[in-house]
Amino acid sequence: MRMYDVIVKKRDGGQLSKEEIEFFVEGYTQGDIPDYQASALTMAIYFQGMTPEETATLTQAMVDSGETIDLSQIKGHKVDKHSTGGVGDKVTFIVGPLVASVGVPVAKMSGRGLGHTGGTLDKLESVKGLEIEMTKEQFIQNVNEHKLAVAGQTGNLAPADKKLYALRDVTGTVDSLPLIAGSIMSKKLASGADSIVLDVKTGSGAFMKTLEDSEALAQEMVNIGNNLGRNTIAVISDMNQPLGFEVGNANEIKEAAEILQGKKVEDLRELSLEIASHMTVLAEVFSNYEEAYQALEQNLENGKAFASFRKLIESQHGDTAMIDDLSLLPKAAHAIEVTAEQDGYVAEIDAESIGIAAMYLGAGRATKDDQIDHGVGITLKKKIGDQVKAGEALVILHSVESNADSSVQKVKEAYQISSTQVEKPKLIYKVIK
Repeated sequence: MRMYDVIVKKRDGGQLSKEEIEFFVEGYTQGDIPDYQASALTMAIYFQGMTPEETATLTQAMVDSGETIDLSQIKGHKVDKHSTGGVGDKVTFIVGPLVASVGVPVAKMSGRGLGHTGGTLDKLESVKGLEIEMTKEQFIQNVNEHKLAVAGQTGNLAPADKKLYALRDVTGTVDSLPLIAGSIMSKKLASGADSIVLDVKTGSGAFMKTLEDSEALAQEMVNIGNNLGRNTIAVISDMNQPLGFEVGNANEIKEAAEILQGKKVEDLRELSLEIASHMTVLAEVFSNYEEAYQALEQNLENGKAFASFRKLIESQHGDTAMIDDLSLLPKAAHAIEVTAEQDGYVAEIDAESIGIAAMYLGAGRATKDDQIDHGVGITLKKKIGDQVKAGEALVILHSVESNADSSVQKVKEAYQISSTQVEKPKLIYKVIK
């Protein structure tokens, strides 16, 4: 088989066979196929697309290019969730304990943040002493005993994806639905869960800015999961403003813990219950969504979900005093108010700009080698649809420095004030099965 023939076939709109796709992925991963031929094929895919069968085969080939995590020693139906990334997205810290509280095992492999989206592991490490690196045996034991563990990705998962993504990043082929979907799903499938719930964000702070593009990506990923034998559901949710009121590492742990203690933060609570309900139905603990939602809502109120969260922190050697008394979590020295310059209503909040403002403060990384400051971040005081008066605080910046001019400017750019009342945005647009 010649790589030249595979490129020409896809360039001309042909459907690649299983053998051709596996030949490409294996050859490129091992260095037998050069970058220039791989980039020619990815550009052909960018223009010609791929069928659901081709995309599923590509994804499986990327999974098979490295190690896979065997979770067979974990008792029960393992369900994973994945978010395509956003600002203030601390849903994992609510959903994991919620799902675990009804006996469904959650074996979560997570990553670190880069750019304007925060990383699950960085947020967890706001808790003193908490360990996210553990042996496979300890990870499995924690899930079996407590139904929940969150760890850093170990091993060599989907190396073909890592190599292909680096190539796509510099050849103008990142924005290809089959390649995006295959990239995300290869890592999820290699992580070993039986079923997957995807939280696909849409809006200004999301990877996909329009609802149409978000739906297309969600459908592509659901098709891959189902074609490869994993029950997969996607929830399309809004990211036209940050989720909840807190952005930053310790800030977000604090807000998640408060939700688990019964605090009513409307959007964060609703989305967490939505995702957790689908996860527990996939695990066949409940027969339908309504039954699941009611039971999980009860566990937010009665303390069972919070108890699961506390057990997660304790089992991974975190300081539980910080969870029992949230004021002990890291805090920045300075609180800087950014105020409204006119009366009116909040019409828009550019979520990405808020994320970048938090990154400037030190809550995120501009490059992978940057150090995180767990105590800095942003508290939103006003969200879309809220009335505001001139001089009233829109956000509070938690900063190491007494001034944070670049973050202040970014926040001012993010907020648009209107003289007329604006409706609050819809939170959940669609569920794709």
